[in-house]
Amino acid sequence: MLGYVIKRVLFMIPTLFAVSVVTFLLIQLPPGDFVTTLAAEMSQMGDSIDPTTLAMLRDQYGLDEPVWKQYWIWITNIVLHGDFGRSFDWGLPVSELIWDRLGLTVVLALTALVFTWVVSLPIGIYSAVKKYSAGDYLATFLAFVGLAIPNFLLALILMYLAYSMLGISIDGLFSQEYANAPWSGEKVLDLAQHLIVPVIVLGTAGTAALVRIMRANLLDELYKPYVTTARAKGLSEWRLIIRYPVRSALNPFVSTIGWSLPELVSGATVTAIVLNLPTTGPLLLRALIAQDVYLAGAMILMLSVLTVIGTLISDLLLAWLDPRVRYK
Repeated sequence: MLGYVIKRVLFMIPTLFAVSVVTFLLIQLPPGDFVTTLAAEMSQMGDSIDPTTLAMLRDQYGLDEPVWKQYWIWITNIVLHGDFGRSFDWGLPVSELIWDRLGLTVVLALTALVFTWVVSLPIGIYSAVKKYSAGDYLATFLAFVGLAIPNFLLALILMYLAYSMLGISIDGLFSQEYANAPWSGEKVLDLAQHLIVPVIVLGTAGTAALVRIMRANLLDELYKPYVTTARAKGLSEWRLIIRYPVRSALNPFVSTIGWSLPELVSGATVTAIVLNLPTTGPLLLRALIAQDVYLAGAMILMLSVLTVIGTLISDLLLAWLDPRVRYK
């Protein structure tokens, strides 16, 4: 197992290098750069910047250099010094901007992931075991509804109902008095209360999908010979189901870790904007629009790192969970 992990980690190095090159080039593909984007925004507001100032800004940010040289400076600073550069748009170190929002993003994403598993696992098992029952039809109907409604639309509906019926605003992760306050027990409790709606919104689509996957996989396992043999040996029905077919049907749940970790950074961007959540998703979107090369590149590179790490964790857990999977 150790040799397999080492080999996979070594393969990650050229993969991440290739991703960093492609990422940097893609960010540079739109016409213009951060300075031209800034000039266009100021022009829309009725202001203007003279060409001399534009040239000075372009020289200050190193945008006059060839793309390969800009990339080399960026990647060597990351590898040798752990320096992700300075955001053009915010005027702050990229690492500071990311870490300020990453903690809340991780809390939100992990809570939504736990919610998805806790809800979808028992419903999927019940739906498969009680096939074609009223409960199965209800679960199937709710799963289709959950898949059909976009998360941002569900967020808008909940915000409207909360404001029109209860007169409260459910956007953000903190009440106004705790937004800039130091951490305390009261602030943590306030955060927990504000997490309820975002977690439900973000977990709905994932829960609906995993219920359908769990039901389909478990139905495939329930009628295999090893289940009949275990039942003939006198095992109780629910103990048999949990111990054998459910374990085999859990593979899709474990494999979702590969794309769940990148979501810690992307943070469901559209939903985060609708709910006014201080997560990394809106920050990445703004960086891409402004062509803030270092900030956008660092966040996309972080997404790639989490993707390969998540895939490795998924593969290791699958091999531990399912004896049919072997390390190769």
